[in-house]
Amino acid sequence: MSDVLVYALHYQGAFNKNSLGAVCEGAARAAEIGGECHAVVVGGSGLSDDLCRSLGHYGATKVFRADGPEGLAQPVVDVFDQVIAEHGHRYAIFGGGLLGFEIGAGLAARRQGGVTMEVTAVRADGSELVAERPILGDSKISVSRYRGELGIIIGRINAFEIREPGGADAEVVDVAVEYSPWSKRAELVTRGEQRGADVDIEGASILVAGGRGLGRAEGFAMAEELAAAFGPGSAVAATRAVVDAGWYPYAAQIGQTGKTVSPKLYLAAGISGAIQHKVGMQTSENIVAINKDANAPIFEFSDLGIVGDLNKILPKLAAAIRARKGG
Repeated sequence: MSDVLVYALHYQGAFNKNSLGAVCEGAARAAEIGGECHAVVVGGSGLSDDLCRSLGHYGATKVFRADGPEGLAQPVVDVFDQVIAEHGHRYAIFGGGLLGFEIGAGLAARRQGGVTMEVTAVRADGSELVAERPILGDSKISVSRYRGELGIIIGRINAFEIREPGGADAEVVDVAVEYSPWSKRAELVTRGEQRGADVDIEGASILVAGGRGLGRAEGFAMAEELAAAFGPGSAVAATRAVVDAGWYPYAAQIGQTGKTVSPKLYLAAGISGAIQHKVGMQTSENIVAINKDANAPIFEFSDLGIVGDLNKILPKLAAAIRARKGG
């Protein structure tokens, strides 16, 4: 069969945006190869019929619902393993994020499937799906084709676009799963939100963006201090390398696989200016770059460039702005 199975992560009565993007992508690609898109949801009381059926508005025709711990990888692997064994899905798609990586890798080991991570595009080639992922610092594209019974595709964060909802409700099928002993060894004690996850960088008029030049996650305190000095309408953003390193939330990522912004002022601190980042911010009205490397590519398209130690410049700039506003 050419059906596609997608994981839909939910929290507090709503589906994760990357999951909805994966459902949309799965539905579009399944239609191209003559199949259907189905979804797996795992959880307890928060999984209402209405919530599960709503995935049909994003392209899923059927939703397999299992009662179990949400937010943990191994129980989801058990559910996928059983559903695929019973229904013969050809492909499994996961949105970006650490949980998707862990589930996809576990499923690949469980069912001996081919897996591609960090996928930015999926396309149909005849009756098969092909996954594309950037390699060599995003300078080249690697193409993956699947020869076995199962192909597993794990997207980059924000790689799959959420299309406008429409269509009929999905059919909900309850699945009784006997979880593996090791799947019950871990317990989700608490769940917290990432710092800055609710910041709207796309709507900000002033952005202070940090790159690897900040040195460590704690370096973003300087960027946050500067953004606070600018006042309302300002926010902090980051490069892909930074969010991949866990220094700042994925919600703040700018670039080819992140968000595209056009603020009145874009202040880049410790950002080299690779093409993947440039495409996400080059339409900013004014670009100011701070970098200790005078040959950094970002200076080629900046309106103002400052060569120096950002650890000294950012605090002084924040102090100067506060003094100016206070005067």
